[in-house]
Amino acid sequence: MVAIILVKPQMGENIGAAARVMLNFGITDLRLVDPRDGWPNKKADAMSAGALEKMPPPKIFANLPEAIKGMNFVMATTARMRDMVKPVFSPNKAMKEIRNRENKGEKTAIIFGAERMGLINDDIAACQAIINIDTNPDFSSLNIATAVIIMSYEYSKAFNENKSREPSSNKKSKSSPPALQGDVEDFLCRLETELSQHHFFRSEGLEPTMKRNIRNIFTRADITDQELKTMHGVIT
Repeated sequence: MVAIILVKPQMGENIGAAARVMLNFGITDLRLVDPRDGWPNKKADAMSAGALEKMPPPKIFANLPEAIKGMNFVMATTARMRDMVKPVFSPNKAMKEIRNRENKGEKTAIIFGAERMGLINDDIAACQAIINIDTNPDFSSLNIATAVIIMSYEYSKAFNENKSREPSSNKKSKSSPPALQGDVEDFLCRLETELSQHHFFRSEGLEPTMKRNIRNIFTRADITDQELKTMHGVIT
């Protein structure tokens, strides 16, 4: 089942509304990254209309890399196109992609940004693909709970469209499975350390952008576990 990850949510009401609609469509894995008002939150409980009581307790994380550590495939929701070369999906096609990957045994997640400014570039760089909800270009800002509603509905619809068919593969693939995001993060940290020690980042002003570009190369590649082991060998 897909995980819904809210990054730095600011209002308890939005967390509760998101939990309510998640349960409406059968999604129960809610993860919160550094919620502004802490957790638990009475306003979230009230707004969830009992959903939070019926769901497993939300998992709380200090940062996004920790929240996606055990995931194989992560998608970022954003209304703004960034200067990153990543696959871009509509909500409908994104959830079909998620369902297909889940049928193969992959663990998936969708991340949503804070109410005030959405996801920052570093958050998006950690994801393999982008979901763009087609809205009015003159007023594209969506409430975080509304965005969760759209994605939860499309997730449920993708399941209903395919429930009469056999999953694309019930057997373990003979090829290497997609790497877990925690393993990708460990590799990227090692790579950045080695590059720093060998004076690759010669301009301090450009270092953050260079690191983000390097991360995009590997997250966009949807790298497999075996490929990651090969890249560790390359560094060695």
